[in-house]
Parts: sequence; C-alpha cells; structure tokens
Amino acid sequence: MKVKVLNLDGSAAKGDIELSDDVFGLEPRADVLHRVVTWQLENRRGIARATRERSDVARTGKKFGRQKGGGTARHGDRAAPVFIGGGKAHGARRREFNVSLNKKVRALGLKMALSSKAQNGLVIVDSLDVADGKTKALAGQLAKAGFGKKVLVIDGEAVNDNFARAARNIIGVNVLPAIGANVYDILKHDTLVLTRAAVEKLEARFNG
Repeated sequence: MKVKVLNLDGSAAKGDIELSDDVFGLEPRADVLHRVVTWQLENRRGIARATRERSDVARTGKKFGRQKGGGTARHGDRAAPVFIGGGKAHGARRREFNVSLNKKVRALGLKMALSSKAQNGLVIVDSLDVADGKTKALAGQLAKAGFGKKVLVIDGEAVNDNFARAARNIIGVNVLPAIGANVYDILKHDTLVLTRAAVEKLEARFNG
C-alpha cells in the first residue's frame, strides 16, 4: 500500500512510502480489538488492598466476662467487629486483575489497530523536526494540517526532543516512541501520525 508522505503542516513532502500489507492491510475484527483493549485496561488496574477481618486480627479469644449477671452483652471474643481493634465486618477482599492474553492475539490486535487507522485516520510524516521546540509554532502547524482534535504521534527509537517539548502543552496531542505503540491509545485518537522511522520500527517488530 502506497501512502503519500506529508510535512507537519500538512503539505506534501518528497516521495511516497510503501506500507506492508501484513501490518497495515488487514481487515480489523471487533472481537480481537475488544479482547486486547480489555486486557490492557485490566492490567492497568491496581490490586485492591484487603482489610483484616475477624479471623485476621491478633486479639485474645479468652472470654472476658461472665455469661450472666454482668449487665452487658455475652461477648466471648475481642476480635469481634464491635470492639476497637477488632476485625472489619464484611471488609474488602484482595482482588487481582492480571488477565492473560496470548502473544499472537496481542500482536494481531496491534496490526488490526494500525490497519483500521490506515483505512481512515493515518498520516505519515517525514520527521518531527520543530524549530526551537516552540509550542506556538507547532500548534500553528498542526492547526494548518487539520489532523483533528485527538492526535497520537509515534516516532522511531525515541521521540524527537524538540517535538516532545513543544507538544506537551497542546491539549489532545500525545506522543509515544515506536516501542510504546498500543491498541488502546491508537484507537482512542482520531488521527495516528507516524514518522518514517516509526513505520520501519513497527514493521521490523512484526517481521523480527
């Protein structure tokens, strides 16, 4: 699949780029994308902290009062929830959310996410060079290009420092290196912007 290479302001750059059909030319499947996104979001969740219940606290089990005649309730255990220092009644239980997902399904999900953007919402730029890392200059370029409100920019081995500095104060623009490309972030943005270096890295990731 041939795609025109653009500059950051939306103007045409020199040459085209050939995208691999094995990575950018698949037919997206909602079930695969759903499984990968669910796996990502579940693994982001923290482990719920358990509370100590009646059997977990270290209190004496000795009966501390008479059964009858004391004028109080017939308690037999200081670990009861009604006492200070006793266990929590119906406390939170420890829950883990480390869902497993086959590596091949995860790789397929990323390919399908890239392919869905290739059908609508993919932009290839030559590089992310921004003079002096100025936010105002970059915002003007992106507004001229008309990439949309939510833009994910993926660079190669590492993100261009000037671009990252200029983009961090622009609402709706997020930046990742190629190694950080993931299904959830790709799908939740209107436009995916890849550099030539990012395309090479992503294709090498699957071919390797």
